[in-house]
Amino acid sequence: MTPINTFAGSPLDRAGDLRQDPAWLAEQEANPQARALVLWEGRPLLSDDGALVWLSLAHARDIAPDRDLFLGLDGEAPVFAVEIEGSADPAQGPLKGMGVFSDLRSAAAILPDGEAAMAGAAKSLFDWRRRHGFCAACGTESRTAAGGWKRKCPACGTEHFPRVDPVVIMLPVFNGGPEPLCLLGRQASWPQGRMSALAGFLEPGESIEEACAREVAEEAGLRVTRARYHSSQPWPFPSQLMIGLIAEVDSEEARPDQTELEAVAWLTRADARALLSGAHPVLAAPPPTAIAHQLIRAWVDGFPA
Repeated sequence: MTPINTFAGSPLDRAGDLRQDPAWLAEQEANPQARALVLWEGRPLLSDDGALVWLSLAHARDIAPDRDLFLGLDGEAPVFAVEIEGSADPAQGPLKGMGVFSDLRSAAAILPDGEAAMAGAAKSLFDWRRRHGFCAACGTESRTAAGGWKRKCPACGTEHFPRVDPVVIMLPVFNGGPEPLCLLGRQASWPQGRMSALAGFLEPGESIEEACAREVAEEAGLRVTRARYHSSQPWPFPSQLMIGLIAEVDSEEARPDQTELEAVAWLTRADARALLSGAHPVLAAPPPTAIAHQLIRAWVDGFPA
């Protein structure tokens, strides 16, 4: 399956079963083909031509000891990531002349899909490790295991795994008028003119469809009659799974809640097409790296059929 969303489509075999074996992991670490991408403050190191910079694992460990994780296998070659800590830019220090550290949102717009996916996974895992250094059961400092994909408490034995927070993101559409319409919303903090799809976190005990209906009702005062799945996107800020939906509603009487959204706007397909091309006179689309952009494009192209 060809991924359509940025941060999806990693080319690696995650070797989820094999990475549980410390001896196997040690073999991968000793493999002369082992290489590592580099992050600093969540930013990947990019070359002048906009690709990830790769170091040998040995070189990466010299720069950032005990700060690596196993991402997977590229064929027979082990792939790792390392995180450099500290306020000083390593591109002006030990990595001088090798590239620049770029904000991941900006980097994702130019990286090949597979490289964006690997960098995104690394950022999510490092963020999780930074936030979950102590056992939630007893408070003891936990230890990394399984190549960075698990932490284990040495006192009570509790195992902790990376969290992924599910988010529904939906494009409400109304088909009861002279022509189909889609609804976009705007948050006050966004750049001037920016409009996007509606979104919100799933709550405990809630299905995807229920969360979609609740969020649309809360943010825009509309009743969802049907929700259709389009695609999903791993979103590493810090670690979310965006679940993309097209949500049919039974009215065009939308009203922004003034808490999440300060404004809403109904667009025809012609309006949405102009929005995506940058030709709309007032509104601006979410960037192509965001699943919201792909949901709007899918609807303009006739999804769902």
